[in-house]
Amino acid sequence: MEFSNPFDSPQSRFFILENTLKQFSLWPEHCAIPDGWLVVCEAASNEECNRWLLDNWTQLQPTTFAKPGVSGE
Repeated sequence: MEFSNPFDSPQSRFFILENTLKQFSLWPEHCAIPDGWLVVCEAASNEECNRWLLDNWTQLQPTTFAKPGVSGE
């Protein structure tokens, strides 16, 4: 089966990107990285990336809205 959306393919590998607001994005390995985003986790399976996000992304609000000492949980 061919997947038209790279996020739907179970064989896809992804980077985790971070922007200046400390927001994260799961990004397909074969797609160009957009300006303003940095790779913070090397290419891995969707499952591995989701584990990384659970362990490392504790603040869901962008830094411009976040209050010190308040987590996103």
